[in-house]
Amino acid sequence: MHLFRYIHATCFFIIASCSNDSRKYPKAENALDAAREFISSSLKGDFQKASFYMLKGEENQHKLNLIEKDYRSKSNSQKQEYFDASIIINEDAALNDTIHIINYQNSYDNIARKVKVINRNNIWLVDFEYTFNGNL
Repeated sequence: MHLFRYIHATCFFIIASCSNDSRKYPKAENALDAAREFISSSLKGDFQKASFYMLKGEENQHKLNLIEKDYRSKSNSQKQEYFDASIIINEDAALNDTIHIINYQNSYDNIARKVKVINRNNIWLVDFEYTFNGNL
């Protein structure tokens, strides 16, 4: 009986590891790609995917959770408008080889926003905290 539990638990962990985000989502090739994937996922309400393209950290995750909570409080028609919205890139300001500030808006609310995208260990990720405090 203990052997069965051990095999069952081992199979569960193998299956869980196969469903890793890195298998579901492609690695961003550049800063614009990371920003686009992050923004598009957020607009569509796919916050798991948005998190994949975001720099890991407590503050970043907290900010994303706030955005998700706000998104969930919207009406279905508003969610659909965001889902259908296009991303408009106003500017890609490359501060150096590893930091870009992407100024964008979406076609639904037309509010200009910025995200900081950084390259860490050859992986482009959004530093979402920048959107709220603007510090480099």
